Amino acid sequence: MASDVNEISINYEEEGVLLVKELDREILSKGAWTTILFRYQNWNKTKGEYNKEMFTIRRYQKVKGEYMPKSKFNISSAEQAKKIVSALQGWIED
Repeated sequence: MASDVNEISINYEEEGVLLVKELDREILSKGAWTTILFRYQNWNKTKGEYNKEMFTIRRYQKVKGEYMPKSKFNISSAEQAKKIVSALQGWIED
């Protein structure tokens, strides 16, 4: 696990293959509880290529100097992400 928020990654490799490829991240909050929005792709073994981009929001808690994953919400498509953004913008603007 990571001891610094900037070291947290969702890259995941097995047998030399990067199965989850982190493309970008946005740190939404820092501290004892940290929230990070990631943009990523999963490796499709059948096709031999990465699937479409997806997004995930992950929460980490710092315990004994190390960030531990506590919860996550996966946004499965750009369309779903747009709906979330639209809803949030509507609420914030009211």
